Amino acid sequence: MQKLASVLVTAYAKAPQGTSMYETYKHAGIVLEVDKQTHEVIDAEFTFITKLAQDYFKRMIVGFDLTSNIEVLIGRIDSHYFAPSTGSVIVALKSAQKRYLEKISSVQDTK
Repeated sequence: MQKLASVLVTAYAKAPQGTSMYETYKHAGIVLEVDKQTHEVIDAEFTFITKLAQDYFKRMIVGFDLTSNIEVLIGRIDSHYFAPSTGSVIVALKSAQKRYLEKISSVQDTK
């Protein structure tokens, strides 16, 4: 079995009604692959309808350290992503960071 140097973190938030994201998925979902040593996002997927939006967000978030101030990334999203689902994406991202920080904290506590 391959040794894994990363973890997957997922989070969801309700998508805004009246959007294609809501009609298709009902939620904004984020899946992040995070390097366990550096805490950097090394890959990302989002429940966007278009491939362009998926690719754009991936470029925006890959390399971000999930242990750093999430407000920096949120500011980047606010200034580069103009869509009805911005709020949902930010809620899901905050939830993913919170889950990640809780998990790494609990793993460190058991060492």
